[in-house]
Amino acid sequence: MIWLLLSIATSSLLYAIFKSFKVYKVNTLHAIVVNYFIAALTGIFFYQGEISINDIIEQHWLWYAAILGGLFIIIFNVMAQTSQQNGLSVAAVASKMSLVIPSVFGVWLYNESLGWLKIVGILIALCSVYLASIKSKDGLSIRLKNLLLPLALFIGSGTIDTLIKHAEKNFVPNGDEPLFSAVCFLFAFSIGVCVLLYEAFCDRKLQWKSVMAGITLGIPNYFSIYFLMRALKNGMESSVFFPINHVGTVLFTTLLGYLIFKERLLRKNYWGVVLAVVAILFIAFAKA
Repeated sequence: MIWLLLSIATSSLLYAIFKSFKVYKVNTLHAIVVNYFIAALTGIFFYQGEISINDIIEQHWLWYAAILGGLFIIIFNVMAQTSQQNGLSVAAVASKMSLVIPSVFGVWLYNESLGWLKIVGILIALCSVYLASIKSKDGLSIRLKNLLLPLALFIGSGTIDTLIKHAEKNFVPNGDEPLFSAVCFLFAFSIGVCVLLYEAFCDRKLQWKSVMAGITLGIPNYFSIYFLMRALKNGMESSVFFPINHVGTVLFTTLLGYLIFKERLLRKNYWGVVLAVVAILFIAFAKA
């Protein structure tokens, strides 16, 4: 349970850091690229074994690390585009409602338990994510022509969680989680370097505050993945972990937004918080 709580805390911290980027006018794209490099260095630092390039190349999880690294960059850009065209609330809902995908795959591929308590809990979790994430009295407003972006974000976010679970269960040995995470971030950084070169060509040079922002983001970003894998490695079912993780992150992020950034909460946000607690209880008792 401690790994789950730490995963929720670090994931929520990422959203708070992203929020501060707007305050300090940080180039988010530049900070994200730097963040991947720092996250990779953090993983290498905490890895207790010897690091050999030849050994890494021979690892069965290498292709998963490469795919995940690419998805990290792609889905971030999709999230940015979704936020700009459909609004931040749409991006938040699409991203967090993706909990359905790893939950379904957990039941289908790994024969995880499925009872009425868990089903009801997941449905309540989806409602809580929607209500807690909406910042407009009118609810979500999505243009039909831009529906593809939220759909891509939903599928992409769910795919990342599912691939992490699959790699952790079948290919990543105990103790290799830091190295696997580091290699994922290195692949993401390698792609990000191309982005930085393009930005420099467009006369949008990397600023020192973007570097500092990337360092601030990179360390908790690494641990959000590491704690996620540790929670799954300790036998927690994905159909239990991902709903509680996503709902808990929305719950804690909402609390941070209220306490740190003085964000105003609507009545539906409060209902979302209440339903989040109910969903966590349902899913927890389903596992008990």
